[in-house]
Amino acid sequence: MIRRILKNKRTKNASSYVDPDEIFLDSQNIGNFDVQQFEGRIERPVSKKTVFFLGTFFIVCGILFLSRLGFLQIQKGEAYFQRSENNTLDKKILFADRGIIFDRNKKQLAWNVKDETVGEFASRKYLENGFSHIIGYLSYPAKDKAGNYWRESFTGKDGIEKQYDARLQGVNGVKIVENDVHGKVYSENVVNAPVRGADLDLSLDSRIQTKLFSSIKTLSEQIPFKGGAGMIIDVTNGEIIASVSYPEYDSAILASGKDVAVINGYLNDKRQVFMDRTLSGLYTPGSIVKPIVALGALQEKVIDPLTKILSTGSISIPNPYDKTKETVFKDWRAQGWVNMRDAIAVSSDVYFYEIGGGFQSQKGLGIANIEKYSRMFGIGEKTGVDMPDEKSGVIPSPEWKAIHFPTDAAWRVGDTYHTAIGQYGYQVTPIQMVRAIGAVANYGTLVTPHFLLNDSLKNSQVSKIDLNRDYFNVVHEGMRQGVLAGTTVALNVPYVQVAAKSGTAQLGVAKNKVNSWVTGFFPYDHPHYAFIVMMEAGPKTNGVGGTAVMRELLDYMSTDTPEYFK
Repeated sequence: MIRRILKNKRTKNASSYVDPDEIFLDSQNIGNFDVQQFEGRIERPVSKKTVFFLGTFFIVCGILFLSRLGFLQIQKGEAYFQRSENNTLDKKILFADRGIIFDRNKKQLAWNVKDETVGEFASRKYLENGFSHIIGYLSYPAKDKAGNYWRESFTGKDGIEKQYDARLQGVNGVKIVENDVHGKVYSENVVNAPVRGADLDLSLDSRIQTKLFSSIKTLSEQIPFKGGAGMIIDVTNGEIIASVSYPEYDSAILASGKDVAVINGYLNDKRQVFMDRTLSGLYTPGSIVKPIVALGALQEKVIDPLTKILSTGSISIPNPYDKTKETVFKDWRAQGWVNMRDAIAVSSDVYFYEIGGGFQSQKGLGIANIEKYSRMFGIGEKTGVDMPDEKSGVIPSPEWKAIHFPTDAAWRVGDTYHTAIGQYGYQVTPIQMVRAIGAVANYGTLVTPHFLLNDSLKNSQVSKIDLNRDYFNVVHEGMRQGVLAGTTVALNVPYVQVAAKSGTAQLGVAKNKVNSWVTGFFPYDHPHYAFIVMMEAGPKTNGVGGTAVMRELLDYMSTDTPEYFK
C-alpha cells in the first residue's frame, strides 16, 4: 500500500513539472500540424471489425474464382476443348478506300461507294460522258476459287487511275477473326486499321469538258466522222482545262469486267474505242503547221513578211520521172497576191509551197529547217504530259523517206512542198499541236501540259524558243485576220477576240476522207488559253468540221464559264 502511494506521488510530481524549453516548443508548433498527413493524431490500431470485413471479402472472391474455374475446367472443359480444336484464327484484309479524283472546282470525277451489306470493299464510280480516257479505270481485288485474295489491292489500268496509282492507293488494314469449321465468327480484333488513299485535284474544268465532248460526239454522229479530239490548255502554266477523245469506253464496265458483250463490242469497234486520240492518236495535221513554217521562214530570212507571192491556184515544176511533163501542186483556190499575214489568214498552199521548198526566184526554207523549227516547237516529240501511252509522231525527212520508201528514196522538192503544208508523212498528236500553238501564243514559252492541278514541277518544265518578238506578232496578226475575214471566220464572236488557224488534211490514196482541224488562242490581246479540235476521217465533201465544234464551245463558255475570257 505504501509502495502504491509513493508511486502515485512520484507520478503526480513528474507530470506537474514542465521544462521551460517545452513551453517555447509548443508555442511554435501550435496550428502547424499537417492534418492530411495525420500529424498531431494519436495512432490507433485497426479494429477487429475492419479486419473481419476484409478477410470475408477476400474469401468470397476466392470462392467465386474457384467456382468459375471449376465450371470452365470441369463442367465446360470438354466443350471448350472441342472449340479450341475446331476454331481457327484467320487474317482478314480491311481494304482501304481509294482516293477521290476531283476537277479544279472540286467536282467529283471518280469516287467510292460502299454498300455495307454487300462486298468487302467499295466500288468505284465515275462521272460519265467525256471523262473515261482521262480518268481511266482500275481492276478490283480478286479471289481464287478457294476464296483467298490473290490480288489484294486496287490497280489502276489506264488514265489518271494508272498514272497516279501509288498516290490514290491506300494502305490496307488487317484484323484477326476467330471462327469455327462452320464459319461462325466468335471474335474479331483489328490489328491495323486501313489508311485511305490520297485525293487528287485535276486541272480539268468538268463543265467545259462535258460540253466539248457533247459537241464532238454530236458532229461525229451527224456527218459522220470516225471520231474526234479536242483540248484547251493554259499557255502560262500548262494546265489542261479540257481533253476530249471520242468515242470512249465506260470506265465502270471495264473495272467490273462483268459485261462481256459490251467489252467485246469495244474490242471489235473499228473506231478504236480504247485509244485516247489526244495523246496517242497520230494524224496528218494539214495547214495548222503553217504558223510554225512561217516563223521559221522569218527567222531564216527566207522572206520579208510584206513580200507578196501570186497564187493563181497552183504552181508547176518539171516531173522528175518524165521531163516532158510537169508536176502540178494545187492551192485549194486561187488566192491572188498574198503576203505572209494574208497567206496565214486564207491558208494559201502556194505561198507555203514556195517559202517551204522554193520556187523560181523565191528562196525556200528547206526540209532540214522545216524539221528544225517543227521540233523547236515540240512537234514530233512527246510533250511529257502526266499520262501513260503518249506517242511521239513523225516529221518527214530524207532519212525517214529512205527507210519507208527504199525503192524511191531520193528526196524531191515536191516532198518538201507537201511537208510545208502538213501533208506527206507528217504525223502529230493533238496535244503536240496545242502546245506548239500555245508557244506561238505566248511568244515562245513551250510549257509541259499536265492534268494534276498545282503540279509542283510545272514551273520548271518549260523551255524558251528564242525568236524575234516581231515575228510572233506577224503570225498573231495573220491568225487574227483569219478569224476576221479568213478561213476561221466562224470564230469571230463578240464576247472574246480569238486568233485561229484551220487545217484540212487529205487521207488515203483516194483522198476521199479528211481530218478537219482548228487551233488557236484567246484572248487575242493577252493570250491565256490555246485550243485545238480535230475531227477524224470525215467525208471530203463535208464543209462542217472542227471550227463548228469550237464555235459551239465558245458560245457555251460565254454564258456558263465567262471567267476564261477575262
